[in-house]
Amino acid sequence: MRKLVYYIASTLDGFIAGPDGADPTGPDGFWPIPDDYIAHVIAEYPETLPGPARTALSISAPGRHFDTVLEGRRSYEVGLRAGVTDAYPHLRHLVFSRTLGESPDPSVEVVADDPVARVRELKREEGKAIWLVGGGELAGALYSEIDTLIVKLSPMTLGAGIPLFSGKATFDPNAWTLTDHQVLASGALFLTYDRATTIVTISVTD
Repeated sequence: MRKLVYYIASTLDGFIAGPDGADPTGPDGFWPIPDDYIAHVIAEYPETLPGPARTALSISAPGRHFDTVLEGRRSYEVGLRAGVTDAYPHLRHLVFSRTLGESPDPSVEVVADDPVARVRELKREEGKAIWLVGGGELAGALYSEIDTLIVKLSPMTLGAGIPLFSGKATFDPNAWTLTDHQVLASGALFLTYDRATTIVTISVTD
């Protein structure tokens, strides 16, 4: 069965974007992208780079991890506002929205149904892992279905913004096992966690 992987950049205080939800890595963005960060993504996760970036960097490698990408309407519309109807033409691309209507691009599938049910269908299909790109609201709706977290932790704080899980997320403590980590000279960390089967509790007695 395929896994759902939430591969996402986060600040130290747990935010994935500013309060307005705009692209923090865009021309007017505030998110630092050092050279070693880009080099690591190209080497390990080339399929997660948007199509225009892959073209500019002459990247054609299909990647080892993902063949499908999922995103919510607000995340998708960041690209639409820049004139990009399919930021990931090299991947199967699904956008979850009950209000978007007809897809702006024939290669992008708009899903208006329950995201949990659709993801469970995708997991039963053959293929590589499924990449949940965001945003926080879709991640909150799919909280119970996420098998792996890959957090690209940036050495910065925002104070306020869109958290890793927002919107439909409910209080449901889960334990995660650190299975890989990469520390870059620039200060960014790539942390991989797999969902643990049980939560370890520690009792303190007098």
